[in-house]
Amino acid sequence: MATTNLDSADLKAVLAGGLIREDVMDQIFDISDITLEFTTRAGKATHDNSYSEWTSDKRQAPNLANKVVDGADITQNDTQVGKRIGNHGQISVKAVQVSSRADASDVIGRARESAYQIMMRGDELRRDVEAISLSGQGSIADDGATVAGQTASVFAQSSVNKNLGAAGTIGGFNTGTKLFPAVGLGTKRGVTETMLKNMFQQVWQGGGEGANVLMSTPGVIRQIADFFFTSGAHIATLVEDVGTSADGATAKGAVNLWKTQFGPVVELVANRLQPNPAAAVGNILLGDFDYIQLSFQRGYETELLAKTGLSEKWMMSVDWQVQVTCPDCIGAIMDIDEAIAMVA
Repeated sequence: MATTNLDSADLKAVLAGGLIREDVMDQIFDISDITLEFTTRAGKATHDNSYSEWTSDKRQAPNLANKVVDGADITQNDTQVGKRIGNHGQISVKAVQVSSRADASDVIGRARESAYQIMMRGDELRRDVEAISLSGQGSIADDGATVAGQTASVFAQSSVNKNLGAAGTIGGFNTGTKLFPAVGLGTKRGVTETMLKNMFQQVWQGGGEGANVLMSTPGVIRQIADFFFTSGAHIATLVEDVGTSADGATAKGAVNLWKTQFGPVVELVANRLQPNPAAAVGNILLGDFDYIQLSFQRGYETELLAKTGLSEKWMMSVDWQVQVTCPDCIGAIMDIDEAIAMVA
């Protein structure tokens, strides 16, 4: 027998979208809210001009021939002045423009559209700073006209301790131009345990307490962690006693700390925002984060710009630069093929 009642399907079939309200949860699930691994570990500083300089100095190597005759007059001069390094600031921005009607509308998951947009774009600005810091870009001076200032990334400043693929380059600070050139890509290759151990030693011998962080793309960190569970790894057996606890045992399939002969325990950090300079290629930053800092001439600011008609515009900005205060205390292993398994 055919039914004649008005059912849900009839209401949905009414022209121009039907008569039943959509069942939409009044909440937004942000799946991109992740830790800024570089930013949270780097130190914080301030600078007063678009080009900022600092000095780096270190003690001379021991002199095994250091002896003089009793009563001798001293004519030598062992004074050292160190070296002067500088980086240019970079202004990074995000903009939001929302109409008066949109801001007054009842929208899903937020009280005001403008407030939500400002929050999200502000987070994106911080993510930009994170990714740029770990890119290969060099420094550029702002000319106040058509050329925007650009800060040298941490890798562009890693010219002392470096391991590069064939034809790869890290030029380091040019005292003539007062610029860091951009990193030049080399031939990609797999990471090896020897590469890492050599770099740990170089950084430790360079100064400071030695590397405390090894940061790279997720693909590279996975290759390193997987290697520790192979028979070729020169490390202690990865076993932990469960004890007599009634709790269930945890299957351990990852490594996030590594103790070497040179310096403190090293934290292995996978950074989802670290750029891949080429397809399936990652770079490794290995260093003492006590000598890496983000410096700000103007911190993160949100400004309401001049109102234009029935809309309002906001600008989020930050004037910042990366400073490596001890280039000898960090290391870079570049051009790593994420698809090649790590070997000894």
